[in-house]
Amino acid sequence: MKALDLNGAVVVVTGAARGIGQATAQAFATAGATVYRGDLDPGADPTVHPLDVTSRDSFAAFVDAVLGESGRIDVLVNNAGVMPLGHFLDEADEISRVTMDVNVWGLIHGMRLVVPGMLDRHHGHVVNIASMAGKIPFPGMAVYNASKYAAVGLTAAVRRELHCTGVTASAVLPSAVRTSLSAGVRLGGILPTVDPSDVATAVLRTCRTRQPELAVPRWLGGWKTLDGLTPTRLMSLGRRLAGDDRGLHADPAARSSYTERVTTFSASRQ
Repeated sequence: MKALDLNGAVVVVTGAARGIGQATAQAFATAGATVYRGDLDPGADPTVHPLDVTSRDSFAAFVDAVLGESGRIDVLVNNAGVMPLGHFLDEADEISRVTMDVNVWGLIHGMRLVVPGMLDRHHGHVVNIASMAGKIPFPGMAVYNASKYAAVGLTAAVRRELHCTGVTASAVLPSAVRTSLSAGVRLGGILPTVDPSDVATAVLRTCRTRQPELAVPRWLGGWKTLDGLTPTRLMSLGRRLAGDDRGLHADPAARSSYTERVTTFSASRQ
């Protein structure tokens, strides 16, 4: 597949009011694209469309608004995500459902609404923001792990279905990112820490390469090989020494603002 020309491309980014989404939208705009941003909490920014990715109707309204103004969508970046932390048995069912609905159903809604138009034009690219948590299980984020494993598998399977259509799908897998999702968590150790701009660079790279998966940083793409070659007991020891259970020990006070946002959204769906 040839690289996408981003100059003049129409790009949709979800969860784009802050963090990775905001950085990605800025990167596409710098490359000359027309960017439409959606977010559950657009704040006071009138350029961000209200969007609840867990609602097909909300997502459809956003897509219709973009198509009504620009007539097409060349790139869809499914970025919106949530990351509750804590013991699996203590996590409320409602929070687990929100995690799966945002992190998995958000991708499903986006692709089912946008990809048909891409197929009609034999042109387009989807980027699903997954996570290295879609490859590496971590104590303290079991349901988040499940959602990101699902995101990786969903992207790979859809990509195969789109083979030879002119439309591609890529998964971008960041390690720990300096955003509100990681508030209160001790960073570093088993996973390197990256900035939202690093993830944005990777997203734009997939538009050039159309590669199936891209880890951020890229060398983490070798994790599967390392995990397969390392004896289980040795890997377990190494992960324990590196503090892979830090999701169980996040600072509640530092995470309070983020936790409140997720809890409030969960309650609004009841």
